[in-house]
Amino acid sequence: MKQRIVTGVIAGFLFITLLVLGGYWYAGLIVLLSILGYREYMQMNGFTKHKLTGAVGLLALLYITIPWELTGVSLPLSSSAVVWLGMFLLLFITVASKNKITIDQVSVILLGVVYIGFGFYYMIAARLGEHGLFWTILVFVCIWASDSGAYFVGSKLGKHLLWPQISPKKSIEGAVGGVVISMIVAFGFAWFASDLLGFGQALFLGFVIAVVGQVGDLIQSAYKRVKGIKDTGTLLPGHGGVLDRMDSWLIVFPFIYFLGMIPH
Repeated sequence: MKQRIVTGVIAGFLFITLLVLGGYWYAGLIVLLSILGYREYMQMNGFTKHKLTGAVGLLALLYITIPWELTGVSLPLSSSAVVWLGMFLLLFITVASKNKITIDQVSVILLGVVYIGFGFYYMIAARLGEHGLFWTILVFVCIWASDSGAYFVGSKLGKHLLWPQISPKKSIEGAVGGVVISMIVAFGFAWFASDLLGFGQALFLGFVIAVVGQVGDLIQSAYKRVKGIKDTGTLLPGHGGVLDRMDSWLIVFPFIYFLGMIPH
């Protein structure tokens, strides 16, 4: 437990510092995390020997994740075009390898590129948007409040299991508690910045962040259960890997961005 707390404090302080600094500092951190997350994903799926397909996936991931506008570079292809080209190259590799590399394997790699690449990219995009620090902190704090609320409410009041086949310790009471606490936190942001966020909008945003975040958590739990592993990695002692800690983030940020719930 001590190791878990120390790791959490150090990692949290570093993350918040770079988030506040923004620009290259925050973007560089998120891109690095995306690379580490992709590495965990490849290892989790047993693709450590897939050098060529792994490289194609990594290049597509970096193209999607890197905020090229910060570098002043104008790229000729959209992210969706790169995903298609990545798919084409991966499928071609199945042909060239005479099915030694199968369509099932490259499909999993492409899924990882989309899941991880877009998830991390929209964490950067939120920070680069109008009043980006406010909105990014709001989303992160609501996610953390939902996670903490679900844990503590579930520990004290949890009696009915939420989804035992996927995550045997999560309870319905904990999930509801996490949603309520996230909504309260979002309401607090609206209280201090009513010019940026209305009270009704805040409650709805807090609700969506908590629900979608918990779904993101369950997605990763389902994946780890299929693979028969407890953690996706060992980067953070006591906390697991990048994908363990950021499972909710990867789903929440693209979801609320696509729905226009935070300024672009």
